[in-house]
Amino acid sequence: MKLDAKVPSGPLADKWDKHRFEMKLVNPANKRKFSAIVVGSGLAGAAGAASLAELGYNVSCFCYQDSPRRAHSIAAQGGINASKNYQNDGDSTWRLFYDTVKGGDFRSREANVYRLAQVANNIIDQCVAQGVPFAREYGGLLANRSFGGAQVSRTFYARGQTGQQLLLGAYSSLSRQIGQGQVKMYPRTEMLDLVVVDGRARGIVVRDMVTGKISSHAADAVVLATGGYGNVFYLATYAKGCNGTAAYRSYKKGAAFANPCFTQIHPTCIPVSGEYQSKLTLMSESLRNDGRIWVPKNRDDNRAAGDIPENERDYYLERKYPSFGNLAPRDISSRSAKEVVDDGRGVGETGVGVYLDFADAIKRLGKDVIEERYGNLFQMYERITGEDPYTVPMRIYPASHYTMGGLWVDYNLESTIPGLFVAGEANFSDHGANRLGASALMQGLADGYFVVPYTLGDHFVRAGVSDVTTDHPEFKKVEQEVQERMKKLLSINGKRSPDTFHRALGKIMWEYCGMGRNEAGLKKALQEIPALREEFWQDLKVMGTNEELNQQLELAGRVADFLEIGEVMCYDALTRAESCGAHFREEFQTEEGEALRNDKDFCYVSAWEYQGDGKEPALHKEPLVFENVELSTRSYK
Repeated sequence: MKLDAKVPSGPLADKWDKHRFEMKLVNPANKRKFSAIVVGSGLAGAAGAASLAELGYNVSCFCYQDSPRRAHSIAAQGGINASKNYQNDGDSTWRLFYDTVKGGDFRSREANVYRLAQVANNIIDQCVAQGVPFAREYGGLLANRSFGGAQVSRTFYARGQTGQQLLLGAYSSLSRQIGQGQVKMYPRTEMLDLVVVDGRARGIVVRDMVTGKISSHAADAVVLATGGYGNVFYLATYAKGCNGTAAYRSYKKGAAFANPCFTQIHPTCIPVSGEYQSKLTLMSESLRNDGRIWVPKNRDDNRAAGDIPENERDYYLERKYPSFGNLAPRDISSRSAKEVVDDGRGVGETGVGVYLDFADAIKRLGKDVIEERYGNLFQMYERITGEDPYTVPMRIYPASHYTMGGLWVDYNLESTIPGLFVAGEANFSDHGANRLGASALMQGLADGYFVVPYTLGDHFVRAGVSDVTTDHPEFKKVEQEVQERMKKLLSINGKRSPDTFHRALGKIMWEYCGMGRNEAGLKKALQEIPALREEFWQDLKVMGTNEELNQQLELAGRVADFLEIGEVMCYDALTRAESCGAHFREEFQTEEGEALRNDKDFCYVSAWEYQGDGKEPALHKEPLVFENVELSTRSYK
């Protein structure tokens, strides 16, 4: 497998403009001759499908939700980054680029990150034109707030509903194209495999989630915008339907999986309250603008928060990282919370939590201002916990939230399979070892609106028109494989539900490949996961049939993939003998407990190639070359 990043030559600031000029264009009259499949209808998928259709291509868009409006992008709360510099506080494209590279602990590709920073301002203009109701200052300018890992205010927001509003903007554009017949929408349809013909991605095999019908769809290119695989941990902030199946099945067809162990733990989630829970809830990082994080100074202090005087409180982020304080990056803030909990100073009935306190902000600004900024988030917290955050501090703790790893892509967002493009969280390209807050929405819309529409056109010209249809033998072969897999899952007839296996896998992954990893734990996980997978294929119980709405069958297929994804993650974490960003190998840390990078041996993208069931995947390395920023130890003090 050859990893050719196809990064254009020339100065960093000129690469994208130069590349766009050099790419081949499709004559407007010829665009109707080409077709594209877009899998996923979140921000990256909806933006990409709408933009490609607007250009004149024929687009088919698939999602497993009943409507694109229900894609998980809708759950994003806090905001989207762009360097408009409305505050005149020193922001710029370069600063956004540098903060993002530094936030990712220098484990991302320079050229991709600079392009992301470059097009970010266009995203805001596009969304305003769509009617996205961003918050505004009294004078009418768009408002900004701060997020972790930055010392400027560059995050645009719509209260705590930014993802929802952005998705509705993209959905309105997508709906227009559906109405014009340029996009054919397939809701309640799940991609179960990729079809590769003559070395090129030419279509997908899907299952109708209502009727169970297995069918094939052909196109000149496939765009995966299917989100991340973080539900491998079982308890996560993802919607329960989020899964890694589309990306993983593509990996098994030849697409390299890059940096799979780079998974983000978000520091600001509602803590686990019992074994009955099936997911966790995010409380936006934006809350850290006005909320102060603390725990008691003394161990086993079980007093109510209001009974603990100021001099007996440890505002540990403000103490450890005075320059950034409560807005330290997510990986650092998460590990710091784990530290104090492990030290016996956690709060709440379980002792696994820390306080996020708004008392000072309410006293300084007034309840009305806090309600205007965060009201819906406070309501959500109260409904879930029964506690009023206006009068008592929120309780938070880290949880799985995002995956920086994903399918490997080059500068054009094309995977190692020609014709298979990957956008948004499903690819690895922009965030390195740790994603800064408010960058996910930025990347999804950048890829969908401003990158894929250019690079896909260039691919169409270079690949040319061909007449491959679903009658091709390869489509029939893959369709048969999918049907056989469904039959196998239904025929095991064991005693355990898919959910019990998923929960067991989640515990292994959180324990050995979560916030902290070490060699012994990862080796233990690589013994336990195959054993659990073997038990899955011997003792799984799936009720019903394929020819009906069968959510247990859907879940069984996804859990089967998670059982393999988890193993690849552990291989990657074991091989990377350093700490960087969210990948914290406990053997590699400074005396102060910070991540200790090894740039000499590990300044690369790890790209894993599938070698067959039960075999260790092959590791390929894309060296990361930093010509414009200096590799340095991250410091937020």
